Amino acid sequence: MRTVHGLHALEQLVGTELGTSGWVLITQEMVSGFSDVTGDHQWIHLDAERAARELPGGRPIVQGFLTLSLVVRFRNEILDLRGVTRTINYGLNRVRFISPVAVGERVRGTETLVAAERVAPDALRLTSACVVTAEGAEKPACVAEFVTLVYE
Repeated sequence: MRTVHGLHALEQLVGTELGTSGWVLITQEMVSGFSDVTGDHQWIHLDAERAARELPGGRPIVQGFLTLSLVVRFRNEILDLRGVTRTINYGLNRVRFISPVAVGERVRGTETLVAAERVAPDALRLTSACVVTAEGAEKPACVAEFVTLVYE
């Protein structure tokens, strides 16, 4: 985990790979809970028997938006921000779900700080590239450019 003290130190890291998180095991319970929250109850996420018969790999696949939502968890493992009062998820510039993640696989994220723009004397708008990979996969599961506001 990289420790960063304040906004000035963050600005100095533009263009730097900040790090890679630990692995997160995606369980059926996580997928089912996400389905309940979002209302996405497609069988491809929830029906293990049907997935065994009809899906490549024979396992239910994780919702892309569940995979994407893990970027917050990954950042919290990658970056220890000190001297800031709050961070706010501001948005996404680009997201692609490149390859599916199956239930039971482990994923992790790697974050690179692309830009840091002062939006106020005590605030930065960070743009980060996050690549989510499944263990042993040839292609990333998700690539996303996400934007966060950080305040001193």
